[in-house]
This record gives sequence, structure tokens and C-alpha cells, in this order.
Amino acid sequence: MIRLGVDGRELVIGARTGIGRYVIEVLRAASQDGWHCTVYGNRSTSLDVTLSGVTLRIVDRRWTQWWDQVTLPRQLAQDRTSVFLSPYYKGPLRAPCPVVLTIHDLFFIGYPGSRRPFYDAFMTRLARLYARCATAIIADSEYSKRSILERLGINPAKIRVIPLPLGSEYHEQPLTDASRVRYGIAEPYILYVGAFKPHKNLPRLLQAFAGLGESHRATHQLVLAGGDPSARPTFQELARSLGVADRVVFPGRIDDEDLPALYSGCALFVLPSLAEGFGLPVLEAMACGAPVIASNHGAIPEVVGEAAILFDPENVPAITAAITTVLAHAETKATLRQRGLVRSREFSPDRTARQVLALLREVSEGRCAPRPNS
Repeated sequence: MIRLGVDGRELVIGARTGIGRYVIEVLRAASQDGWHCTVYGNRSTSLDVTLSGVTLRIVDRRWTQWWDQVTLPRQLAQDRTSVFLSPYYKGPLRAPCPVVLTIHDLFFIGYPGSRRPFYDAFMTRLARLYARCATAIIADSEYSKRSILERLGINPAKIRVIPLPLGSEYHEQPLTDASRVRYGIAEPYILYVGAFKPHKNLPRLLQAFAGLGESHRATHQLVLAGGDPSARPTFQELARSLGVADRVVFPGRIDDEDLPALYSGCALFVLPSLAEGFGLPVLEAMACGAPVIASNHGAIPEVVGEAAILFDPENVPAITAAITTVLAHAETKATLRQRGLVRSREFSPDRTARQVLALLREVSEGRCAPRPNS
């Protein structure tokens, strides 16, 4: 029997992330296949799902590097772990079992346009060390794989492209009146869901919204959901300066159980990022029946295929034109909706999570060709 170890520190109550969803779907698939799984976490970790054969082990916290490089490897040895999966770019450098890393993107090294040369150089060397010591690496997309090869100089045979799994909870659901009131949303609305970091390109989205014709701008809200609360005042001030403050809503983080309905109820979903290692929100939105327009940068084009209208995220008029095209043409909206529903089915949690399990099995059985330090 395979004894799978998983870094579960992303699993924190009230803070479910894309990485956390990825971990849960892999654990669910492993549980269904009868694997014995141990989730390693710290005092903040909580496994809020019950899965057969999956246990949570709280490992002495101390400081992060000690947890990664000393305490965790000792525990893996004691548990006779067959293979260890990290949902991050880092893992134990000297582990008693094969280690598989998941590098979703390289934004921890530097966002587009960032100016941190010394920090980025240090993080590049560190990421290269982790990657070379791992037995295999999972990349979410071909775009991420190319970035890893260019920045880290890793043997291409070591990298396996496996897309993120789309949670089964993402399907069309009605947006209740209670949810509208709770989040301050009125239909119709244009939706963005995600962080407020620089590469998310929200200033240009606000500018594009302000550039809409009066009929669309006066009748639609722009809902910017999620994000860092500390960054919100900057965008609120920009909305005021653009004269659209009364049409822009900042509902904060959306509860997991409400998010599918929020996607389902929008007139249009927009992802204007300058770069994405994958772009999970576009898939979530499509699975919930939302028409999607998105940036033509990063991994987004390979994720959406022909199911979305793509635009240059650095061209504000192009973003405005894409929004207008969907809002003004019911046939376009219906076509995008149908294409999105079909496209999203290609990323079912069972299909993608099982690709991860197949790789983990290969690694645990020594069938992964590249050796560590390559």
C-alpha cells in the first residue's frame, strides 16, 4: 500500500485557497483508491473533511525552515512514507522518501514589473535548489512549465504538466436575496474574484469599466471580490477619481458556499491578469454558467481554449470593448456560456487529481526517470 504524505499547512479554517482545494481533491482521490494518507500540518492546520484513510498529524511548529528541513523529514521516516507531495515550490532537501513539488507559478520570485533584484536573485537560487532535489515537479500549465525551465534550469523530463482540479461544488446555483444583501450586490453585475496583487491588473479593469458607455456603466455594478483588505482603499480611491465609486462594490472574501452562486448570477466574469500560472477562477466561473472574458497573457489562453473572449490586458480600450461586446449581444453571451460549461468539464476533479496520483505512484515505485539534482 502506498503511504502518501502531504504538506497540509494550506488547510486553515476560513481561508480556503486554490492550493487548499488542490490538496483536498488529491486527498479525496487517494482516499477513494485506498491509499493511506497523512496530512502534515502545524497548529493552524485543520482538516475539515472526513476521508477514509486520511489522518492529520500536527508537527512541532518552531520556525518554518526547521519544520521543512528537520522536523518533517524525521516524521516522514517514522511514518515510513512512500512519497511526499508538497503543494508548494519547496520541500525537504534531504527526505527519507521521494519528494514531488507543485510549482503553480514563479510569482514568489517576482511579479511582472516588480523591482526586487536582490530578493528575486536569492529566491531564484533557493527555488532552483528545491527543484533539483525533488524527484519530480508538477506544473499547472505549459506556461508554468516554460517559466520553470527558463528561470530554474531544470531537466524538462522532471516536470509533469497537470492542470488544477475544478471542485465539484462549482455548478450553476441561484444567488439568493440574502446573499445579495449580505455582500451589497445588485444585479446585473460584472464580476472579478481573486487577489488584489499588482499582476492582477485591477487598475486597468477599473479604467475599462469607467470607459463603458453610459447605458452599461449606469446599469451594471463592478464587483471586485476577495483581495487583501489593506489594498482596498487604493482601489476605492481610484474608483472615486474615475467617477464610478457608486458602481464599484468591494464585498471582501466570499464564503465558499456562496461563491458558485455569485459566479452563476453575474452578467460577465473578467480576469484581466498580466500573468497567471493557471487562472482557476475562469474555470470556476465557466462551470457556473458565467460568460467569460480574460487576458491573453500567461496560462489563461490554454485554460479557456475557445470558451472565452481574450484581450490584451495592457490595453484599456481593448478591455472596455470586450466587456461591451458581451453586455450588448445576448447571442455572444449565450455562446460563451455554453462553451464555458463544456470546457470546464475537461477539468473534473477526478480526472485531474488522478493524474497526480498516477505520477505519485510512478515516483513511489521508482519509475520516474529523472534523478534528483537534475
